[in-house]
Amino acid sequence: MTQTEKTVPQRVIVVGAGPVGLVAAASLAREGIPVTILEKSRDLPKDLRASTFHSPTMDMLEPFGVMPGLIEKGLVCQHWQFRDREEGVIATYDLGLLEGATNYPYRLQCEQWKLTEALRDILEASDSTELLYNLRATGVTQDDDGVTLTVQHDDGSVEEMKAAYVIACDGAHSALRKALDVPFEGMTIPEIFLSMSTTFDFGAAIPDLTPIAYLTDPQEWAVLLRTPSLWRVLLPTDPNMSEEQIKDPALMEKRLQALCPKEGPYDVVHATAYRVHQRVAKSYVAGRVFLAGDSAHLNNPLGGMGMNGGVHDAVNLVGKLAKIWRGESGLELMQLYDAQRRKACIDTVQSQSIRNRRMMAETDPEARKAYHAELREVVADPEKHRAFVMRSSMIQSLRDVEALEEA
Repeated sequence: MTQTEKTVPQRVIVVGAGPVGLVAAASLAREGIPVTILEKSRDLPKDLRASTFHSPTMDMLEPFGVMPGLIEKGLVCQHWQFRDREEGVIATYDLGLLEGATNYPYRLQCEQWKLTEALRDILEASDSTELLYNLRATGVTQDDDGVTLTVQHDDGSVEEMKAAYVIACDGAHSALRKALDVPFEGMTIPEIFLSMSTTFDFGAAIPDLTPIAYLTDPQEWAVLLRTPSLWRVLLPTDPNMSEEQIKDPALMEKRLQALCPKEGPYDVVHATAYRVHQRVAKSYVAGRVFLAGDSAHLNNPLGGMGMNGGVHDAVNLVGKLAKIWRGESGLELMQLYDAQRRKACIDTVQSQSIRNRRMMAETDPEARKAYHAELREVVADPEKHRAFVMRSSMIQSLRDVEALEEA
């Protein structure tokens, strides 16, 4: 029986309409592959999650035509820095050194929902795609010919949907990863992270502050991120505190004033407290079902690699799946996807985000002194400086995993 004669619908189902899911769907559409996207919410989520786009991510998004709009709505940041809450600037990194390795030698600060809305516009204009809301994938079975999803509607009713392949982009609590019984190995970071968004302009108040700054401190490290409309502050918090205690307005005000004293109270527009995990799926491939983004890996946000790594997953995955779809390769090609993207996650995203957290929270005076000396040494040497931003911008990790394909 030929592929077209099979009863399995010749389409791919993407579960989850976040940035990773919609990049996967848009990539499939560009390859001429019919795709159905399932989203559990009533509309695209419009939250204040990821906001940093690294250079290679923007290179990958360029073919969709979304970059001019994102740049217009975002904030171009050529420099970012490590600081100490007492000493001030430790090292400022120049992403202009990436010139020649990317079309975007900078970071773009732009809320992720601006990307998903732009991609939805593209997908809605395609005859081969459909985006369905209020549907939650709860189970999965498969055979040699296709995949059957168990899907639950808002009213509790259940139906089955069939596809040739499924891409699971259903997040950290992925029902599909659990249904496939794929181990999610790693750890939960002890402290809770508190993220606060405020209209206060830290750039005008703190000398030489770049729009992206990581502040080391033995008592309380911090991250300052400027978005197009707000500044975001990230602080570690005692895990023994309740969410109500953590988000107590008086305590948040006290912590913000300790970070940057100012006259009058801070205007905190939004605050959220959350636990952070460092986890990687044992395999990104389970037959005809493929994991990408948070369903495949989680890491702390220090370095802005989570969403970016997920987009890299999606592009890599679809590039290989398209070859399988066209009959140019067998399903075993997806094992290369697994090898490449797990390597990138473990060797770069996990190790670098863990190192960033360790360095920022270091309490030993000699270790802190050594970290700071190393950072200063890197920016003082042009070759080391460029190598560092190649790694921190995720360009080098992509080059490293490409070598697996050549081997």
